[in-house]
Amino acid sequence: MRAGDDADSLDRATREFIAARPQLFGIAYRVLGSAVEAEDIVQEAWLRWQNANRADIHEPAAFLATVTVRLAINFAQSARMRRESYIGPWLPEPIDTSMDPQVGAERAEALDMAVLFILEKLNPAERAAYVLREAFDYPYKQIADILETSEANSRQLVSRARKHLSAEHRDPVSSTAHRRLLEVFLAAAQTGSLSALEEVLTEDVVSYSDGGGVRGASKIPVVGRPHVSKYLAAFAPRFWPQADVRWVEANGRPAVLVSTHGNAVALLSVDVSARGIERIMWVMNPAKLAPYVASLGN
Repeated sequence: MRAGDDADSLDRATREFIAARPQLFGIAYRVLGSAVEAEDIVQEAWLRWQNANRADIHEPAAFLATVTVRLAINFAQSARMRRESYIGPWLPEPIDTSMDPQVGAERAEALDMAVLFILEKLNPAERAAYVLREAFDYPYKQIADILETSEANSRQLVSRARKHLSAEHRDPVSSTAHRRLLEVFLAAAQTGSLSALEEVLTEDVVSYSDGGGVRGASKIPVVGRPHVSKYLAAFAPRFWPQADVRWVEANGRPAVLVSTHGNAVALLSVDVSARGIERIMWVMNPAKLAPYVASLGN
C-alpha cells in the first residue's frame, strides 16, 4: 500500500469517526453520567478505531458503538467502587443541551438528571441495554450482539431497567410547567418562605447536594417536605443575598446556575411531576460545575 493510500484511509476513518462521534458521546454519557468520563471513553474508541483493521469492518458506526458501549460498561464497573467512597450524595455531571437537545440520540431519553441518577443504581449492563433501546432505538438483536448475550436476555435487561425507573420516577411535566414550578420554588427558597416551599414540594421530596467533599454541602440527603422546607429556609439568609442567578438549560430541562462574586457555586435542577417537585438536585462539586459553565460560553 502506498503512502497516499494510507493517508486516504486515515482521512476516511477520521470522517467516519466524526460522523459517529455525537452518538458515541451520547451513549457513553448516559451509561456513565459524566461528561468528562464520556469524553475519555470516546477518545479511547478513537484510538481503537485508528489501530483496527478497518478493511474488515463493513459498518464503522456499528463497530464504534460496540467499542464505546463495552468500554463504558468496563469503566462503569470500576466507577461504582469509586462512587461508593464518594463524600456525600453523587449526582450526574450536568451538560448543556441547548444546542443538541438529544445529545446524538434518536430520542432525548435517559438524559434527564433524575433519570441518570436512578440509572446509576442499575448494573452497567442493564444501564447500557436501556440506553441503547430507549434513547437510540437499537433492535434487541443488535443490543444482544453488543453486550455479547442472547436476544432474550437483552429484552430482560431492558425490562428490568424500565421497571426500576417506573418504580422510582414519575412521569415528568412539560418544559413550560417545569420552568414555572422551578420559578416558584426559587422565589420561595430565596425568601425562606416555609408555606410557599411546602406548596410546591411533594410529601416525600428529597434534596441532594453534591459537593464531593469540597464545598460545604449536606453530606446526606434531606428527606420529606417538612425537613426539606426547614432546611432550605434555614440557609436562605446565608446563601441567597450574595448570590446571582442565571437561567440555563441542563440535560434538556430548565435549571438555575447560582454564582457568588462571579464564581459558579451551584447548579440547581429539580425533578417535577404532576404532584410537584419530587427531587431537588444541587450540583456544587467544582469538578462537575467547571466543565458545564465552560460549555455555556458567555
